[in-house]
Amino acid sequence: MDLDALAAARGAEWERLEQLSRRRDLDGAEADELITRYRAASADLADIKTSAGRTRHGDHVSTMLARARLRLTGTPENVLRQVPRFFALQLPAALYRLRWTTLVIAVCFVAVTALVALWISRDEALVAALGERAQLADYADSQFTDYYNPAATFAGTVWTNNAWIAAQCVLFGVTGVWPVMVLVQNAIGVGTAAAVMLAFDRGDVFLAHILPHGMLELTCVFVAAASGLHIFWAWVAPGPRPRAESLAAAGRSLATVVVGLVIALGVSGLVEGFVTGSALPWPVKMVIGGAALAALLAVMLVVGRRAAAHGETGDLTEYETGTPTLVAG
Repeated sequence: MDLDALAAARGAEWERLEQLSRRRDLDGAEADELITRYRAASADLADIKTSAGRTRHGDHVSTMLARARLRLTGTPENVLRQVPRFFALQLPAALYRLRWTTLVIAVCFVAVTALVALWISRDEALVAALGERAQLADYADSQFTDYYNPAATFAGTVWTNNAWIAAQCVLFGVTGVWPVMVLVQNAIGVGTAAAVMLAFDRGDVFLAHILPHGMLELTCVFVAAASGLHIFWAWVAPGPRPRAESLAAAGRSLATVVVGLVIALGVSGLVEGFVTGSALPWPVKMVIGGAALAALLAVMLVVGRRAAAHGETGDLTEYETGTPTLVAG
């Protein structure tokens, strides 16, 4: 094959292909022309490689084809158009998948917290091991309640701290150890604080200051831990799919939970910063905290169930992730 002759004969067509691939906007006729010239140039490249191997003409055509292919397939979807799908389908579906694991974790957490609180509070020796009695009395009388000082800075600090803990549970959940460690540490910590308050007959104060924000905050921690454990299980028991593909799918779908939890924990931080320590009557505080939790549960159970019924899993679409490997079963 005379490559110089081919280049002279096809030069105008290749130049037109390059012009079309560089244009920002294409009408219908131009898009069709781009596809036609892309196919013709692909055939030319195949002829060049078959007859002459790698040449400068072939490299030139290959570069043009790569640019044209990117023009045809590489246009990103408008991010703003993805937002409704994320909040209406992906996030609720991912949360819905975690509902039973979240419930089991919540029951276990409450059981461990109650066990620690009752065990320590009923044994004077264990209470004394926590510190001097005067210091513990001061904690029960004032330090515990003073902690919930209404302030924007306090709310922001609580939010970022809790969001970081939730993110760690999801992202490090593949270890199978980190979420369990976080849950145990928090259960023992809350149980120990409750034990001190119960030892000084301040159990009602403890509940009044924990429940308004804690209902939503702890639920978010439970969801984060459940998400991390699901990712771990996708690695341990991948099913019919390859282990790497199963882990990738679980990571993509459940990492969306982090975004939802950051928002939910932001609401929890506002409740803790401006409601828990405020002068509002405690029934009003409970109603506010309960409403915040109800909103999260509605997204998880009501919206999530509807999304799951439409086949949503929380994962990206096949267009975004590529065609999956076909497996039996």
